[in-house]
Amino acid sequence: MDFQPPIINLLIVAPLLITMGAGLFLMLLNIFCKRDGVYYWLTLAAIAAALVQNVAMWGHEYGTFIARGSYPMVVSDNFSVFLNSILLLSGIGTLLISRNYLHRTKLERPEFYMLMLFSLSGMMMMGMANDLILVFVALELLSIPLYIMAGLAVSRDDSKESAMKYFLLGAFSSGIFVYGIALIYGATGATALPAVYAVLEAGSPLAMAGTAFLMVGFAFKIGAVPFHMWTPDVYEGAPTVVTAFMSVGAKVAGFAALLRVFTVALPAMSDAWMGALALIAALTLIIGNVVALMQTNIKRMLGYSSIAHAGYLLIGVAAAGQHSEAVGSVLLYMLAYLFTTMGAFGVVIALEHKLGEGIMLEDYKGLAKRNPWLSAAMLVFMLSLTGVPPTGGFSGKFYIFRSAVEANLWWLAIIAIMTSVVSGYYYLRVVFYMYMFDGDRTEPVYAGTALKTGLLIALVGTLWLGFFPAGWFELAYKAVIGTTQLLAGG
Repeated sequence: MDFQPPIINLLIVAPLLITMGAGLFLMLLNIFCKRDGVYYWLTLAAIAAALVQNVAMWGHEYGTFIARGSYPMVVSDNFSVFLNSILLLSGIGTLLISRNYLHRTKLERPEFYMLMLFSLSGMMMMGMANDLILVFVALELLSIPLYIMAGLAVSRDDSKESAMKYFLLGAFSSGIFVYGIALIYGATGATALPAVYAVLEAGSPLAMAGTAFLMVGFAFKIGAVPFHMWTPDVYEGAPTVVTAFMSVGAKVAGFAALLRVFTVALPAMSDAWMGALALIAALTLIIGNVVALMQTNIKRMLGYSSIAHAGYLLIGVAAAGQHSEAVGSVLLYMLAYLFTTMGAFGVVIALEHKLGEGIMLEDYKGLAKRNPWLSAAMLVFMLSLTGVPPTGGFSGKFYIFRSAVEANLWWLAIIAIMTSVVSGYYYLRVVFYMYMFDGDRTEPVYAGTALKTGLLIALVGTLWLGFFPAGWFELAYKAVIGTTQLLAGG
């Protein structure tokens, strides 16, 4: 890893500086400007600028914030660039599908954009953190704005309830995570990930306990069983656009830190955490998919669907200890998950004619006759979530399942395939309602230019990853190589 002069250090953290600086600027601007549209365009411009700067760092591997004789706290490599690109795209997607929604639900306030930028900064920092302490700081920076955003619809009790549940359980999981960091420090005398790797001894009871506590903290953030109970309640109660942002951003950021911590700092403990993550993945797949069958609220259904997809991603993480391409399969799956989930929530937003109304499965009856284009887009997204070719969801699951088989996790691959079949029922039920009922419903469909643009991007991305997955997987694998070099470096 190259340690560069100050100007390069600024370039390394430029995407973070742009998003966080934009959030601070909007706070100051709020004193003088009360036009909500200004905040939308400034936020969109800031995220786009951060995305351009982030992509420009591809192919380089740098470290910054380096204590004397120690390791960098922040790293920029292909791994962080790939993940931060997903996160920034999720921010752009959220803005596109929220344009009309925030206005008609009277939630368009400057603080929405400020909180979104601050949370996005924390998400990006999760993938760049090379020190356990910075991982915790990033986790809190990501979470606290989301607690507030979940309760933005202050006129609704379910929104306030979701914010309180998310905050209380999040605070509890943060305490567990910090305790895990303390135990790892006690076992190794270090918090820098390469330093932990260099001195960690396999079988250390203190390190094993610390790894278990870290696993619990991450499991809460990604919504894995048995730490998933907040997910459907928060998804249902939060404003739908916040749910969309949370479902992609928080999950991708959680897996970004989970991958870096476990593959960079804790490979010596892989015999312990591989089995534990495989068991958690199996439980997450079964409970997430089975409980989703009983949901009649589409936001709760997508909440349990999100839990199930955390299970698929955990398969790749569990396989990473034995198979070098497993991390690449996780990165590809997250890219497909971005387009598919953001698109599905875009359709939900279009049908939510009032805040908290229009989100039942019954509301999708006859949508194909009311709006053929919107129903066709939802059809593709549901097929992708199921894992039907030729969609990005199928490509992601194919590489994940292959990694599990090559890592000798046959039993987990079989469970994943069986639960994918189960998921077809509740995903295709939405399609059944759209196409097999007469269009006798009169509720309006809100699909403005911005939302249509967001849906078109999501649709193209979902199908592109389905038809041409090999090139994207090669790109994802190049991101893994950067992580491997970091492990060997220092």
